[in-house]
Amino acid sequence: MTRTTPARPVSVDAVFPELAVHRGLTTRLHPRPGQPGMYDSHVGGPMLWPDSEPWPVCHEPHQRETEGYKPDEIRRARAAGGRPPKKPWPDPGAPGENGPVPFVGLAQLFRRDIPGLAAGPDDADLVQLFRCPFTHGPHGDRRYRLRWRRTAETECAERFLAVPPEVPLLRWENELPEPCVLHPEEVDTYPWAEGDTLPAPLIARIDAWDDAQVAEHGHGAPSYQGDLSIPPGWRVGGFPSWASTGPMAIACESCATPMRLLLTAGGDEMDAASHSWVPLEDRDPSLRGMASVRGGQCLAQPTRLRFGRDRDLHVFTCPANPRHPPRWVLS
Repeated sequence: MTRTTPARPVSVDAVFPELAVHRGLTTRLHPRPGQPGMYDSHVGGPMLWPDSEPWPVCHEPHQRETEGYKPDEIRRARAAGGRPPKKPWPDPGAPGENGPVPFVGLAQLFRRDIPGLAAGPDDADLVQLFRCPFTHGPHGDRRYRLRWRRTAETECAERFLAVPPEVPLLRWENELPEPCVLHPEEVDTYPWAEGDTLPAPLIARIDAWDDAQVAEHGHGAPSYQGDLSIPPGWRVGGFPSWASTGPMAIACESCATPMRLLLTAGGDEMDAASHSWVPLEDRDPSLRGMASVRGGQCLAQPTRLRFGRDRDLHVFTCPANPRHPPRWVLS
């Protein structure tokens, strides 16, 4: 099923015509629980991974854990609509400290499926995203990894990995992605309005408009950040959201080139402040506003993943040289 973002509550062109020169495109991925295959773009599904190639592992020291959840019990509990039981760590103090930890495959995206997906090194057209399931250091930092591939070469492998390695326990349920199929859709997007992301007079006009909407319509009034600028959830390209940190200048650590946003991974596809972005196919046409939204957790939190304290994970790459290391920013 396709997913169609509704028209914005107000016309951006009519209210802020000067934003036209700042308009961009982002591809909303619209993940929904399903059964993707290794040849599909997906979140949480099987990776197109040659059997002869080692699965990525994290060799760094990890935080000590005392309890967690078995991956298979998480899957069974989700299927039954319940919660998995916690288990004591089988070897307290040792997860990852005395050996490598396999990364968890979060997503893979083919450029043939995703409009606007930037090319990787050597014109790679498939990108795979991984996260270490454990935290690092006193601040609970995370480790991510990208694997770029050229699809035509990868598909020529004789055999593919059927079951990737897993750790016996995960610290949190939201470390395990729910397999989701994607419904890519290109939509207009506009920069976050704060700091120097837009001209100062325009940001002042946007702030004044937001205040006027609240004064006229009260709670739930449309706002620029919530309804007009950047859609929530998983998306490719476009502009980063800066709700938690405020705008940041992201430069390549190898060559100082300003980096571009490759991908945003979000834990939530909607909340009360962003419900206007919920696709038409996920609404009851006889109702209006938040009351029209249907789908429950499968819509609001389809991937079951979390990034930081309910933040967005922005993945930036270097446009000057895709071989330069990516940067990971939680905001």
